[in-house]
Amino acid sequence: MLVLGIETSCDDTSASVLEAPRRVLSSVVSSQVEFHKAYGGVVPEIASRRHMENILPVIESALKEAGVELQQIDLLAVTRGPGLPGSLLVGLMVAKAIAFAKKKPLIGVNHLMGHLFSPFLEKEVEFPFLGLVVSGGHTSLYLVEDYLKIRCLGQTRDDAAGEAFDKVSKLLGLGYPGGPVIDELAKGGDPKAVPFPRPMAQEGYWFSFSGLKTAVRNFVLSNPDFELKDLLASFQEAVCEVLLLKVLKASEEFRISKVVVAGGVAANSRLRELFLQAAGERDLEVYFPSPKYCTDNAAMIALCGLELFKRGRRDDLDIGVLSRWPLGDPL
Repeated sequence: MLVLGIETSCDDTSASVLEAPRRVLSSVVSSQVEFHKAYGGVVPEIASRRHMENILPVIESALKEAGVELQQIDLLAVTRGPGLPGSLLVGLMVAKAIAFAKKKPLIGVNHLMGHLFSPFLEKEVEFPFLGLVVSGGHTSLYLVEDYLKIRCLGQTRDDAAGEAFDKVSKLLGLGYPGGPVIDELAKGGDPKAVPFPRPMAQEGYWFSFSGLKTAVRNFVLSNPDFELKDLLASFQEAVCEVLLLKVLKASEEFRISKVVVAGGVAANSRLRELFLQAAGERDLEVYFPSPKYCTDNAAMIALCGLELFKRGRRDDLDIGVLSRWPLGDPL
């Protein structure tokens, strides 16, 4: 069975062909970073217009790379939400058109679900597991017992972790996106140089990073001669320690030893180091997707669409986008 995945939730236009059960035949991603750098973040209007220009060439490239024709595709899987409405509309409308023209089934996939199961593209993870999705737009912790049985333990009340990286980078004039820049510049810095707070460390499984961003700003204003690498290492450590703390707490409470960490921030080298270190000290198995599957991609959407299809899911052609679409039932 061949699945064509389409992902346009934010600023990356992506298409992928997946062969059941999980062989990725192609994964094409067209980035818009250069178009948004000048603004220090994603501009929705620019993003949707770029998707309109890129979507068909990206799909054609994915089909060509996979060595298949469009008529050979058995299933369309497309990101329905959450995300930017204009961006989501481009992908969903194209997927609907193909499904209608080729008389193929269509499934709208939750973007967060895609990230949550992205490690499955390379390695099977046994249920149940804890899933931490941490990116520029989302920071959420889940208890996952099956593709259709997901419970949300907590999420951010304000800024996502990746958003905090971007805003701190913008504050310091380091450029966009902030995650990779801070990760690189923080190397060799002292993570204990600045005693930044660990926000909401004792507040269940909820997260908050807006106050941490403000703490960085206040420190910079009060200490004009600060050492950049120490400041960034300290900020990065605070974010990563909070993420790890919540996961370890959930692991103990629910007695679950398997942990999936996914999303764009999962590519951060210090985050990976801390989680793998904790796994070595405890009875934990930690799974990360490869860096190419940490950021937004259509392969993860194709995989989830296939699994939902196998479990009887079908969507009508009249479905719309969902800019807000919580994943899982609250605990």
